[in-house]
Amino acid sequence: MSRTTELGTEPIHKLLFKYALPAIIAMTASSLYNIVDSIYIGHGCGALAFGALTVAKPFMDICAAFGSLVGVGASSLLAIYLGERDYDKANRVLGNVIVLNIILSAIVMAVGLVWLDPILMAFGASEMTIGYARDYMEIILYGNILTHIYFGLNSMLRSAGHPRFSMTATIVAVTVNIVLDPIFIFGLDMGVRGAALATVLSQSVAVVWQITKFLDKDELVRFHRGIWVLDKHITMRALAIGMAPFLYNIAHCLVVIIINNQLKRYGGDMAIASYGVINRLTFVFAMIVMGLNQGMQPIAGYNYGAKQYHRMLQSFYLTCLYATGVMGIVFILGECFPALMTRMFTHDEVLVSGTIGPMRIICSTMLIIGFQMVAGNLFTSIGMAGKSIFLSLTRQVLYLIPLTLLLPLLFDTPLLGVWWSIPVSDLLSAFTAAIMLWIQIAKFQKLMSEQEAWKSTTPPEPD
Repeated sequence: MSRTTELGTEPIHKLLFKYALPAIIAMTASSLYNIVDSIYIGHGCGALAFGALTVAKPFMDICAAFGSLVGVGASSLLAIYLGERDYDKANRVLGNVIVLNIILSAIVMAVGLVWLDPILMAFGASEMTIGYARDYMEIILYGNILTHIYFGLNSMLRSAGHPRFSMTATIVAVTVNIVLDPIFIFGLDMGVRGAALATVLSQSVAVVWQITKFLDKDELVRFHRGIWVLDKHITMRALAIGMAPFLYNIAHCLVVIIINNQLKRYGGDMAIASYGVINRLTFVFAMIVMGLNQGMQPIAGYNYGAKQYHRMLQSFYLTCLYATGVMGIVFILGECFPALMTRMFTHDEVLVSGTIGPMRIICSTMLIIGFQMVAGNLFTSIGMAGKSIFLSLTRQVLYLIPLTLLLPLLFDTPLLGVWWSIPVSDLLSAFTAAIMLWIQIAKFQKLMSEQEAWKSTTPPEPD
């Protein structure tokens, strides 16, 4: 209990460091093993295999979207219930996470395996790349249930006051993955199937590690009888809160599919491979910001539930500051060292030269991405599902999809229009987030003023 009540009493900078640092380490490690996968595949299997991995990524993101629908929503709800000191509901959230993840991941696996080839072709695969993409995704789909449980339990560990244990689970998965990658890809000559198998096995080991913590009878939030029956209220509220990151991920997948097809249309398989390189570079730093967001989430959720709005806003401001600094690094790397960054993933000079210009275009607005990500996460953390959903969809659906289709028609070189659609949509969505945030902060400031007025008129309790 002391681990959860500290969220309402300890200094915000100390809490953010305590909760965000393990998440940042975990997310960075996770992004690094994705990069290691990409490096092994790019150098060991060739540029076409690397392009196939880019095609498969939106499919993987769709699978992850269903996991975030449950995991993010339930972890936010867990933090709110802990802030309200409703420990019975907090425990039932844990049981509902497991049951919902099993149901949803089984459905996704079945649908994905039945229609795998048509899905991959729709996502931008060509006759040259679909074989690699199919080999990779088949194994990923077979391990989908374990993947969902892994991400769901990690979210619950952070909100239950165990950020370091969550970090350790991720590091366990990363370490096992990095060890198995070269063994399966090169030693057993399994190629892209080896990379996928290493990912699934590593997450399986991490799930066993996570379960040990929730079996501990001394824990406030733990496995026990009575929590495994789906609770309608908890389920619907968790899904409502998780709908924002879910729709964001789905919209992101839709955007990637459209971009992949536009790139294939105007630039071919190499343009898709270039997009994959840029995505992996920005992904590392975006994962650090996501780690900051994960650290902020239980702090903001708990203090919102406890009606300590000043602490909630303080956690948001501090997270925004750090996130902007992180994305400033990727701005510098992308603008000043694009060739060096590309050569991390491939020795194909055609791919290197074709990636330099697009990387500079896409990285031009990286300084505002951190604020944009943290703003959306604030609404998710405090359970404002509708506003979070709207912000999640503005960049992807309202701006990026139309711009991806329109701008190529306005440029003499259509491929250039596809690249520029990404930073332009970032600018527009950041402006939208700033307006919504300004309105919401004004409401919180009004609530804080009312609290101060009430305190000033309430006589102190006698000693």
